[in-house]
Amino acid sequence: MSSPLAIGAVSAVLRNLLDNGLIDASGPLGPVTVSAIAPDRIDLEASDPTPRLNLFLHQVSRNAAWSNRELPTRAPSGERVANTPLALDLHYLVTAYGFADLHAEILLGYAMHLLHERPVLDRAAIRRALDPSPLDVSMLPPAFAALAASDLADQIEALRITPVPMGTDEMGKLWSALQSHYRPSVAYQVSVVLIEGTRPARSPLPVLSRGPVDLASGRDRGVVVQGDLLPPGPTLLSLAPADRQPAARLGGSVTLNGVRLQGSGVRALLRHRLRTTALELPVTVDAAGRSATLLLPADAAAQVDLPAGLWQLSLVLTPPAEPAERETNALPLLLAPDAVITADAALALPAVDIVRGGAPPRVTVTLHCRPQVRPEQAATLALGTSTALAARRSSATAPLVFDFPDALPAGAHWLRLRVDGVDSLLVDRATPAPRFDPSQQVTVPA
Repeated sequence: MSSPLAIGAVSAVLRNLLDNGLIDASGPLGPVTVSAIAPDRIDLEASDPTPRLNLFLHQVSRNAAWSNRELPTRAPSGERVANTPLALDLHYLVTAYGFADLHAEILLGYAMHLLHERPVLDRAAIRRALDPSPLDVSMLPPAFAALAASDLADQIEALRITPVPMGTDEMGKLWSALQSHYRPSVAYQVSVVLIEGTRPARSPLPVLSRGPVDLASGRDRGVVVQGDLLPPGPTLLSLAPADRQPAARLGGSVTLNGVRLQGSGVRALLRHRLRTTALELPVTVDAAGRSATLLLPADAAAQVDLPAGLWQLSLVLTPPAEPAERETNALPLLLAPDAVITADAALALPAVDIVRGGAPPRVTVTLHCRPQVRPEQAATLALGTSTALAARRSSATAPLVFDFPDALPAGAHWLRLRVDGVDSLLVDRATPAPRFDPSQQVTVPA
């Protein structure tokens, strides 16, 4: 694979190809300058102008075929597993500058013929252009000398030169962006340049056995064939919080549906972005292994250990006749916050406090939440249709304080608390028709 110097190396090889070809073919024009700079840097008012052919890289795009060919660079954990190459297509503009009649047309014809005769840049041509032996590379300009280390000739894919049609509108926009006078031009695409990283990556070892190995014979179990289309291992298919709610709450149950969930030592693993380790909770699995029930705790420890927000839920178990534990796939579980509206004696939490006043006048709401809201979490309170963000706190045990404008009308308001994007359960879905939960209403004083 090539190094990051490959883009500059391609430009150098193309300029060398055009330069050598014009030395042999451009007799009627005399000396011709071949450059690789932006068109606006070319001096058109020179006192002794010479015909010039300019190569300009005006766009670099991603090569879709090679970019989708390789495996992902990183594992879900973020660990680097491969050095996937950066696959690029280079888009060039070849422009002819002539200062006498027909010089530009002749020069452009020679250039197009040269590129037509060399549609592929072979490895030998690339090496000759970047390492012009017997010349000493150190005698060349520093930028050109550095391109000898680009490894462009060693990449697995050949470089192909393809003319690209460019309409009048697109060409006009390009030259307008360059802020230069238009000259006869033709566009080409060079594909594909593969730039690969060199950082250490993981490479798995070859597989020696498939399934458990018999200690006496040393033979593996081999591939197991099953007579259905279900997943071969323990798999979770869906989960449903109690009472048809979109989110679970502390003290509530969660029903898990899946296949092949029977086994020993079944337990749930819950992972959250604010926890460094997974939380283990017991589950109850039915005899068929298709359903499991998880009961979320609601004690004082759970108020600290289970912050509201998005969790990942999976099961760990040892399937029958297997020696090792397996972990199922993970499903998202939303844990809703529960605003403490009336005092909770068991957790020593006071009732919500709503005060109107202060300078400037405002409505201040102070409340606690089950579970505790950590300082790293974002909390928003909605009273009716008015919302306010929680003030900054230094600890999870501190109450949540919200400031509403004094224009908030007095009277009864439905209360919704949102923590990390998950709302408290305002709608009661246990009834045949959904309705607002009467316990989630507060009164704002006048």
